Amino acid sequence: MKSLKIKKGDQVKVIAGNDKGTIGEVLSVDPARERVVVQGVNIRKHHRRDTPNPDGSAAKGGIISSEAPIHVSNVQLVTKVDDEDVVTRAGYRRVDVTKRRSDGSEYAAKRSVRYLKKGEAK
Repeated sequence: MKSLKIKKGDQVKVIAGNDKGTIGEVLSVDPARERVVVQGVNIRKHHRRDTPNPDGSAAKGGIISSEAPIHVSNVQLVTKVDDEDVVTRAGYRRVDVTKRRSDGSEYAAKRSVRYLKKGEAK
C-alpha cells in the first residue's frame, strides 16, 4: 500500500475536474485506492428510501447530497503564508527524539516528521 503525503484535516486545492480551483478540507483518506474526500467537492446525490428503525419509527428518505472521493493526484496541498493561500508540497525529514522504555530508561532515536516545503522555516 502506498503512503500518501495528504492527511485528514489538510487544506487542499482541486486542480482538475468540475470543481477545479476549489479549496477545501480533507475529510477522509483512502491510501489503498489513492483517493481523498474533500469538503464541498465532487458532490453526488443519492436517492434513499424511508427505512424503519428498531424502535418502530422510520428514518426519512429522499435525495441526499454527499461528497464522493477524488483521486489524490487531482489535489494540491495548500498552506497559509501572510494570510494568503499558497500551494506547497510536503516532505519528510528525520529528527532526533528521546524515547522512554517501559522500565523508565531513555534512549535516543530518530523519527520521521512531515513538513511543508513552503510556509515553514526549514
